[in-house]
Amino acid sequence: MLWCGTVTQQTAHKNTMVICVLGRYLLKSSLCSRSWCRKSSLYSAGHGFQPEEIREKLRAYPGGAVDLLTQGDTGLAVLTVNNPSRMNAFSGAMMVELEERVSQLESWTQGKGLIVRGAAGTFCSGADLNAVRAMSNPQDGMKMCMFMQDALTRLQRLPLVSVALVEGRALGGGSELSTACDFRLMAPDSVIQFVHKHMGLVPGWGGAARLVRLVGDRHALRLLGGALKVDPELGLRIGLADGVLEEGAPQDGDEGVALRQAEEWLSRYTKGPAEVIRAAKRVVSSGRELPLTEALRAEKEVFGTVWGGEANLRALAGKTKHK
Repeated sequence: MLWCGTVTQQTAHKNTMVICVLGRYLLKSSLCSRSWCRKSSLYSAGHGFQPEEIREKLRAYPGGAVDLLTQGDTGLAVLTVNNPSRMNAFSGAMMVELEERVSQLESWTQGKGLIVRGAAGTFCSGADLNAVRAMSNPQDGMKMCMFMQDALTRLQRLPLVSVALVEGRALGGGSELSTACDFRLMAPDSVIQFVHKHMGLVPGWGGAARLVRLVGDRHALRLLGGALKVDPELGLRIGLADGVLEEGAPQDGDEGVALRQAEEWLSRYTKGPAEVIRAAKRVVSSGRELPLTEALRAEKEVFGTVWGGEANLRALAGKTKHK
């Protein structure tokens, strides 16, 4: 900051204080708009994004459901894409339900972890073709694209550690849904496949951008351009998968076995006070999305929310001696 030679030291000091306060306000506003604040939309009316209009149009194509179960005692939630007769494809109404479930999770302040799965042993086959055909004009397609990008971006930004439990197939939009989670846990016989090119398309729900960040541009181009089937072995090798369920567990007649394995796998990252786990996810989210300088400032802000907090003071009181 360059000061005019006639400005007194006292005036300069006052101006500096004003600038500092203003800077903190602008930083906070920037973080809220670009990082993790609740219900922060990816698009605005300036982009032609009219959520209510899109919701009304999507609700005209019913079928299936998106179920949400929250566990207050563990801080874990399970979100289930439930449309088995269509391999858990998203109807228009289900897209709206997904956005509503994300809103619920944004308001769940005690949550720590989230498992995203499909019903009846398969993950998700993307968008229901009935809805796709009915909305095949470019205008409706762009509206659906913005709506689902917004919902999945908000899902990814939740202050919850999330894992996609991939059983059976994750195809097209289902593969994109899996990339909106922090981790992917695959069943031994499962497949993730970006089949968009077979439909004359590319990902439109944010899956391509997230895929590049997960596996790099060369692997992403192979998966998109070749529509390659990613089994657990390939998934682990390129970094798309983070773990594999025990062999044979989901086939023993108990559909809850895979879910219990996922809960146990996720618990290693969600043990501890909710405010600490949520803070950890927030600093990772800012580091993933913001330029370095802004990410560092965001980290400082989040650090300030836990420093001197209950968990911090309890840890200090229990570890007063250094050896």
